[in-house]
Amino acid sequence: MVPLELQAPLQSSDILGGAAATVILLFQLALVGVQVAGMWTVFSKAGHAGWKAIIPIYNLYVMLQIGENRWWWLLLLVVPVVNLYAVYKIHAGVARAFGRGIGFGLGLAFLGILFFPLMGFGDYQYRNSSQLA
Repeated sequence: MVPLELQAPLQSSDILGGAAATVILLFQLALVGVQVAGMWTVFSKAGHAGWKAIIPIYNLYVMLQIGENRWWWLLLLVVPVVNLYAVYKIHAGVARAFGRGIGFGLGLAFLGILFFPLMGFGDYQYRNSSQLA
């Protein structure tokens, strides 16, 4: 135990640093909440339970089902460099199921914080393959 006279006094910068860290943490949690809410509504529009969006690997499996892709795309996520294409392929399937193209698939994959709420809360409608034929 350090004697009381040897302890450094509390600085105002320590307090401000803690406050800044708290603000940053709250901002990050808000961003995650926005993305989860967007994924939740996308899953609901596609006929899946919204809670499936918050389960880390299972949500990718559900996105494979929405995009009508095979399950083994999940295995490619552990292969370096190939995983970038696998992430795109998973999200592009979701975009295609909602009538969107390559650009929207890239947006879902790499800017999901913007594109999942856009798709979830926007006027985009889910169209499965039986509706496209």
